[in-house]
Amino acid sequence: MIDWIEKAKEMSFDAAAPLDPKTLIAREDVREMCAADKCHTYNKNWTCPPNCGTIEECQKQMQGYTNGILLQTTGYMTKTFDTKTYQETEKRHMVNFRHFAEEIRKTYPDALCLGAGGCHFCKECSFPKECRFPDKALSSMEGYGLFIIHVCRDAGLPYYYGKNSLTYTACVLY
Repeated sequence: MIDWIEKAKEMSFDAAAPLDPKTLIAREDVREMCAADKCHTYNKNWTCPPNCGTIEECQKQMQGYTNGILLQTTGYMTKTFDTKTYQETEKRHMVNFRHFAEEIRKTYPDALCLGAGGCHFCKECSFPKECRFPDKALSSMEGYGLFIIHVCRDAGLPYYYGKNSLTYTACVLY
């Protein structure tokens, strides 16, 4: 049997912890932040709200899993606002998360992989036409209504790693 925590660390995640899907609560107030459309994908992407499902549907889907893992990538900025570190940390997180999702889906084809931010697999989403790669598409934790600070707390991982740190968090339910 694969030790997914160890596998995550081998794949260069800075932190990984078991996650009990029963602790996950899809919140409407988090979903409302998506509706503000600051990332410009609300109702323009198959994996973002409202297209990823209602809060109730997302909650029911998450509760259908018995196991989970929380994954984190942390970067440390040299100054208060360090665009280069943001970009490099996000890229490292997304590359590792996509690779992890591919690996875990070999064992658990129906694993629910929720990343940091939207899918971005395609340069431009095919929405409203059919998704070109539904087996590779990734929704976000926020899109599913998850308040990341609480998810981290419940899994026993910090959300904040100190001054000038930034952390990207994702989870996989299987």
